[in-house]
Amino acid sequence: MERAARKAGQRLRRDFGEVEHLQVSRKGPADFVSKADRAAERTLYDELLAVRPDWGFLLEEAGEIAGDPTQPRWVIDPLDGTSNFLHGLPHFAISIAVQEPRLDGKGWGEVIAGLVYQPITDESFWAEKNRGAWLHDRRLRVSARRHLDESLIATGIPFAGAGNPAEWMAIYGSLAPQVAGIRRFGSAALDLAWVAAGRYEGFWESGLKPWDTAAGCLLVREAGGFVTDWQGRSQPICDAQVLAGNDAVHSRMHKMITVALKS
Repeated sequence: MERAARKAGQRLRRDFGEVEHLQVSRKGPADFVSKADRAAERTLYDELLAVRPDWGFLLEEAGEIAGDPTQPRWVIDPLDGTSNFLHGLPHFAISIAVQEPRLDGKGWGEVIAGLVYQPITDESFWAEKNRGAWLHDRRLRVSARRHLDESLIATGIPFAGAGNPAEWMAIYGSLAPQVAGIRRFGSAALDLAWVAAGRYEGFWESGLKPWDTAAGCLLVREAGGFVTDWQGRSQPICDAQVLAGNDAVHSRMHKMITVALKS
């Protein structure tokens, strides 16, 4: 995964330096995809297919590509933070995860490996199930801060054509007066990696896709944190609703979100 991510990252770094020249097409309201995005996905696909020819893929741009149903699949976002990239903001990442098929053959089960790579800073966050989460060769642990007034929380803000502004405002209104700060940097994959690294104490967002969160969810869990939906349910890939943090902050945020959405 890291070899593939670094190869795709080289191309993204080069294109990022010439962002004003990129050919950009619009695929939905405020949801842009660039030539660089598609090229990175193709690089990842080719590199990973070469080493695991019988595995399937779930790709942001190309969609689902079936493989041997008894084998895992790759879940890939080649450029998480596309809007940042297109506006010249150096905060975006490649996200790759490995998801196993369910034993009963009905759908997909646990994520067993994941990597989030930031090409600009050359930071490689990775995790394997039951082997921990790491930044290069340094073991990661979620933050030890347990009080909300000491906690820095990350989120994703709804934008044109995506998200639920009323729901987000209700949660923000409940949390903002209680925490040390709320940040919106524009890459869910990196937000989750930073929770795993202890840079944030918590994170919430809704309306995401599996490729946004598959690797990041595993990173948080393997770093000793919790990832659930608003109801506190843990799923192999939390995407429609994501609430992540250390045990204390996750618990407090869960209670506050529950109250906020009932009022």
